[in-house]
Amino acid sequence: MRLEIYCQDRIGIAQEVLNILVNYQVDLKGIEVDAKNCRMYVSFPPIEFEQFQKIMPSIRLIDGVEDVRTTAFLPSEREHNELNTLLSALPDGVISIDNKGWVRLCNAAACRDLQMTEQEAVGANINNLLKGFNFTRWLEGKEVLGQTTRVEVAGEDFIADILPISVPQGDDQDALAGAVINIKSQSRLGQQVSAFRRYGQESFATIHNYSTAMRRTVREARKMAQLEAPILITGETGTGKELLARACHYASNRSIKPFIALSCASLPDDVAESELFGYAGYEDNAAPKRGVLEQADGGTVFLDEVGEMSSQLQTKLLRFLQDGTFRKVGDENEVKVNVRIIAATQKDLPAMVQEGSFREDLYYRINVLTLEIAPLRDRKADIGPLAEHFVQKYAQQNGAPVPTLSEETIEYLQQYPWPGNVRQLENAIYRAVSLLDDSELTVEHLQLPTFTNDLGYLESDFEGSLDQAVKRFEATLLRKLYPAYPSSRQLAKRLGLSHTAVANKLREYGINRKTVKV
Repeated sequence: MRLEIYCQDRIGIAQEVLNILVNYQVDLKGIEVDAKNCRMYVSFPPIEFEQFQKIMPSIRLIDGVEDVRTTAFLPSEREHNELNTLLSALPDGVISIDNKGWVRLCNAAACRDLQMTEQEAVGANINNLLKGFNFTRWLEGKEVLGQTTRVEVAGEDFIADILPISVPQGDDQDALAGAVINIKSQSRLGQQVSAFRRYGQESFATIHNYSTAMRRTVREARKMAQLEAPILITGETGTGKELLARACHYASNRSIKPFIALSCASLPDDVAESELFGYAGYEDNAAPKRGVLEQADGGTVFLDEVGEMSSQLQTKLLRFLQDGTFRKVGDENEVKVNVRIIAATQKDLPAMVQEGSFREDLYYRINVLTLEIAPLRDRKADIGPLAEHFVQKYAQQNGAPVPTLSEETIEYLQQYPWPGNVRQLENAIYRAVSLLDDSELTVEHLQLPTFTNDLGYLESDFEGSLDQAVKRFEATLLRKLYPAYPSSRQLAKRLGLSHTAVANKLREYGINRKTVKV
């Protein structure tokens, strides 16, 4: 039983409380005083109710006692339980030692790292448990200061934060009572660094949005991130669709669950299906495989280039979007998961729907929320900050001084059409910074190929005669146009030439359905 006594700060009041307990033959287990709040706490074994009814009024009659109440715990008991709960919940090892280096306490994580039970660890000398640091010399030093050092724990490298415990003595000096040691394994430290980097690399804060178009996209994405409906991100290659998808995931309620990306364009149809939905593994004694959807349960799946999906895969994805269930390849049992789909494409999906190459019902399922990333050439305000960011990033990565960007260079970057968008800009800066010997990065260092929106990349120099150069350019142009106009009549109409002239040129350059993928 425990009592909380509200009282005045008066000499002898505690003695009077104890005298009452002695008079009623109550065995005192503990007494604590909270001088700041003027309260006294006493603890004693359970007593009979009749005896309790006599003790309470007797204590209330003491001069200076304002009130007496029963309480569930003493302040020290609360602090002790709070400390134990905190230590048991911590994923990192915590060890407490006295001023001679003997272990007084260690949590479950520390016991796991030490490969010992708590009974084995408590009472052991810390120098026998953590190698590589002389704790005795540190504790006996004139000035005991906090340390961060490498130690060896059960044969493995750990980082240890060593903090002294001091007890105030009422004067200017404190007495050293021991130390608390926090130990982290290399893998645990790596997890924390990765989590920090992941937040830094995948949050909205890292997306440069100085242009009006990009600010609007990021503003809409922040709102959509909190919703559960599928998101379709459209934009040219290299604009940062996956970066935006990751930011949406880590700003959502699913952030602690997996984010898994799957490129629909880089895998054959049969492989893409097993990657997405998994494989039962009943046939040919093959091992079963969990698909991306199952692995990301509770999180987000990013489907890059969703327009490249086969019709069969489109049908299965549609079924999943309808009720959250799917069947693994070669399995009859249904699997139900809770996954949000974020899809991305650089293709014109509405046009593909009209052509019949993309399912209309699937298009409306994934196009509930839409984000469009404008090409870099339409976001000139973003080009300068992005270029400076990449210059600083790769200069620091290479251990070199950060070069400056001249106004002429910035102006040139803003005028360049960037067909490869942000990815091309980053690669160009990476190459220039890596090979740079000067303190300033100029246009000459970038070495960007000439490009026009109508004709694509143009050679800055060529060999041979003008006629040979014209033929090479003519062949390149016809190869680019042929997939969109796969007949000589269509191509002739597009170029404003006669059917015969175009047919002869296609024959001369060997351009046909066998040599050019349509």
